[in-house]
Amino acid sequence: MIDILIVDDHAVVRDGVKRFVDEHLGAAVFGEASTAQEALQLVRQAHWDVVVLDIALGERNGLEVLKELQQLHPKLPVLILSMHAEDQYARRAFKAGAAGYITKDSSRTELGKAIDKVITGGRYVSPTLAEKLAFDMVRGTDRPRHEALSNREFEVVRLIALGKTVSEIAELLSLSDKTISTYRARILEKMSMKTNAEITHYAIKNRLVE
Repeated sequence: MIDILIVDDHAVVRDGVKRFVDEHLGAAVFGEASTAQEALQLVRQAHWDVVVLDIALGERNGLEVLKELQQLHPKLPVLILSMHAEDQYARRAFKAGAAGYITKDSSRTELGKAIDKVITGGRYVSPTLAEKLAFDMVRGTDRPRHEALSNREFEVVRLIALGKTVSEIAELLSLSDKTISTYRARILEKMSMKTNAEITHYAIKNRLVE
């Protein structure tokens, strides 16, 4: 019997994960959370063998939630299940303490392998990402400019590229307009850019937005 907490703001995704676990991994006790606040409360209240966490939780970035989960229970394995391609978030997720990263369009077989791996104390990296990491190491590839950004700056870049205004970004991230403007200034400096158009072009070229 395994205890699995599923954190996703879409009920259909939570139901799909539960159905898959029931059919392929045997008996399990499930907890469900649709918000970061619910997830953190459930982790404080009960023991879990693994957390399956979406990277996008409406008002909160999953990477921030991941860090808070790690602070509460450093040894709790967290598997990121995301709609975002590995190129966008996987490295950041692992740096933040994730035990695995898998995309929502992965096969059920791969999801099963990922859950098994992280529950037993391992780390799950998909064959595609493992190959890319190895290739980058051999080639000695320079790190792309966006990897110098903090997680918050990275999120602001994505929202700018999606056409959001400073005020809209501030509302989405529950921050002030002034704070978002400060983040934007840091982003432009770190990435040697001058305009939102340059940020948008870079984000599209590097697949930081869908």
